[in-house]
Amino acid sequence: MVDCERAEALNLQHEFEWVLNQEIHKGLDQVHQILVECARRFPVQLYGHDNSSKQEKFVLSVPSDQLKCLVTLTGDSITHADINFKVTKQTNNPVMVHTAIHNDHPWKLQQVQDAANHLQQAIYHIDDVGKNYKFKSSDEVLHILGNILGSLQRGRTSLIVPKKKAIDELMNSRNMKALSPNIPEDTAISFYIQSHKLIFATYQLTNIHGNISYDSSHAEYPVPWLNEVLVLFTVGLQLCQQLKDKICVFSQYKDFTVGSRPPSPGPGI
Repeated sequence: MVDCERAEALNLQHEFEWVLNQEIHKGLDQVHQILVECARRFPVQLYGHDNSSKQEKFVLSVPSDQLKCLVTLTGDSITHADINFKVTKQTNNPVMVHTAIHNDHPWKLQQVQDAANHLQQAIYHIDDVGKNYKFKSSDEVLHILGNILGSLQRGRTSLIVPKKKAIDELMNSRNMKALSPNIPEDTAISFYIQSHKLIFATYQLTNIHGNISYDSSHAEYPVPWLNEVLVLFTVGLQLCQQLKDKICVFSQYKDFTVGSRPPSPGPGI
């Protein structure tokens, strides 16, 4: 019985060393390829690729002509936009407001740069592990995988969940001050990314008998490279999670290191 347990523990030791020396490096290399491919899709300078001059044009509108916006997206900034949207005056008559964004004051989409920064950090975490590096324990591998997963999750979230801003924060933002001509003081606009779409939103404050609220409208347009980036983020996360699940089999052995004699498995293992 004791000999069987020792043989099983020895087999587990060999499997552990094979996973650390072969499977993890192979898996990290696969994740690295996916993430570099993801970096190539970003319209910014990222990991040796520079697509910051990439230019795309979109028309964001709604059927009722409540708003319409012709956008030129260069890299991670809106470098030109022709904006028209309706607001309601106190007489309840809708009035069309016109403004524009020009090259000298672009509207930066910070979410794109944030996601790119997190992606680059994930790639660097893999680069820091030399191809010939010998891992010593499952905890060491789990720590590295945790760093990669954390960076990828933050990068993906940057694109999927835009940061919410209060209406007064929008009104006083640097981007709003760059609009020409200025729009009415009780209105604000916003551009942001949500999943694979570029969103254009308008907001108008209303004050009815002292009760302040706001009305909003929005239009959206799918951006092809965003969809590709999100798919690659997801694939990278899945591959990392698979590696983590595989190595977690050994994490129950807290003192289980390469070259050490593993403890005998308990009943049922």
